[in-house]
Amino acid sequence: MQQEVKTKKKISTTTWIMIGVLVGLIWGLVVPSNPIVNDVLRTIGQLFLRLIQMSIILLVMGQIIQAIGGLKMKELGKIGYKTLLVFFSSSLLAAAFAALIGFLLKPGSGIDIAAIQAGTAVEATKITIFDTILNFFPSNVIKAMSDGNIMQVIIFALFFGIAISFLNKDNNLKLYDLIKEFNAVILRVVTMVMRVAPFGVFALIASSIGSYGIQVVIPLAKYLGIFALIDLLFMTIYILVVWMVTGVTPAETVRGLGRMSMLAVATGSSAITMPTAMQDVENKLGVSKKVSRIMMPLGVTLNSNGAAIHMVITLITISQMYGMAFTPANVFYMIVLCTLASVANAVVPGAGIVSLTIVVPQMGLPLESIALFAGVEIFVGMLRTIVNVDGDALSAMLVAKSEGVLNLAKVRAAHGKSDEELAEIAAAEEAAEALHQEVVVKEP
Repeated sequence: MQQEVKTKKKISTTTWIMIGVLVGLIWGLVVPSNPIVNDVLRTIGQLFLRLIQMSIILLVMGQIIQAIGGLKMKELGKIGYKTLLVFFSSSLLAAAFAALIGFLLKPGSGIDIAAIQAGTAVEATKITIFDTILNFFPSNVIKAMSDGNIMQVIIFALFFGIAISFLNKDNNLKLYDLIKEFNAVILRVVTMVMRVAPFGVFALIASSIGSYGIQVVIPLAKYLGIFALIDLLFMTIYILVVWMVTGVTPAETVRGLGRMSMLAVATGSSAITMPTAMQDVENKLGVSKKVSRIMMPLGVTLNSNGAAIHMVITLITISQMYGMAFTPANVFYMIVLCTLASVANAVVPGAGIVSLTIVVPQMGLPLESIALFAGVEIFVGMLRTIVNVDGDALSAMLVAKSEGVLNLAKVRAAHGKSDEELAEIAAAEEAAEALHQEVVVKEP
């Protein structure tokens, strides 16, 4: 009984991360900026990011290979087309929704163009649709891994996984078993790093706010406020749609999204948040590994609802700042452009400015206007990433439901359990599943 009470009183990792975010925010706003202190905090925060990043490429590659290698081609085809359909549809709807709210609330009205920093040079990113397609495919997968090019690594992993699925028809391929063991080790590494997440999150938030200060937000407060409102409304609608389709209540969904959302806000990176998101989608939202370990890694690049919203609302803001009106044809083109550009969106902190250099010239807007948004990129990154990450999780729930592999009992059982307890339960289930497969293989 005492042990049970003790377990109930234990504070979960999600709560600690939330505390880290809040304390870091308060620290950055209240404590006077000190260069030495900021450097120390920035170093701690960047160290945490690097510890997570060091495993990302291997984790993404390994999980996709394992997930696809364990499927029959018919199963892979069904999950594949559903994944692409849900990802593209949600990003397109996110962009359209952002355009609707943007034209209604006019985030660019009243912004002083003179606030743009003089002498700040911004160069356009010259890239065609053909270049984008070519850049998806690696000429050297080792170089792609070294460069951290997740999209190219995913393409290689897809081919590798399909090849394994052809050769592993009798579930006796030793290489497949080795990959499963390798993935278990990588996930353990990520779990070890996540133990220091609250400290890393605090340092990231405190150093970022302390370095930039609240004054950079003031000229663009309306823009950030409307951006946040669009994110909130879009996610609320998405959660309600998931409730109607899956039966998972909004409260259960929000609880399941909690830890990944906090980490997304703190790091501003979908890739860094992915390992945590994948675990929580499986342990808290009831999504089968068959779906989550394909969709969550793919979602890092292919599903960027937040990036689509960010680009649309920023383009509308710039057009209103300069008094440039969009025709209905311009609006349609902008929505499609931002949806497609979100696929090529980088998955690291600070990627927003790079994305804007792609779409701003395409809409005939002044390139120098992007400089105004550089100062608030840290805040934009928070708003963009939380929708990217949570959108991946909600998409995975929809596909899992359509495949009949969404475990509602697991969602309900997760309530009241800490992240550590859920991880232990998941490890025990995986061990039991592996033992069962061994028995099946050995049977004549």
